[in-house]
Amino acid sequence: MSEANPPAVGSIGWKDLTVDDAERVRDFYMAVAGWTAQPIDMGGYNDYVMMPAGGGEPVGGICHRRGANSDIPGLWLLYIVVADLAVALEQVVQRGGKVLTTPRPAGGGQFAVIADPSGAVSGLYQSGG
Repeated sequence: MSEANPPAVGSIGWKDLTVDDAERVRDFYMAVAGWTAQPIDMGGYNDYVMMPAGGGEPVGGICHRRGANSDIPGLWLLYIVVADLAVALEQVVQRGGKVLTTPRPAGGGQFAVIADPSGAVSGLYQSGG
């Protein structure tokens, strides 16, 4: 997710997997899917942007469950782009969902993790602000 080319509202802006052992899982997907990894310095450790074989746009991220990510569930999490994160989070609660994490900065914007009324987990992402 980048401010250079902000994703369209309603689109899937990013997806990542947050796990206890990012290196092991990175290596798993490199072997299984043929992806390559670009390390991102997180201040003492790396998370990874995973790239498809042969190059192109990133397919997602593999992150350590540490620090600000310690409460992110260990699943492939997709981030739905919203126009206004605060308004969207109000709607989550009003419509029977749950807000699982408080908003936090990412990719030039902010995100929060939610569960819909069925319990399915996703992220909501707002560009900018």
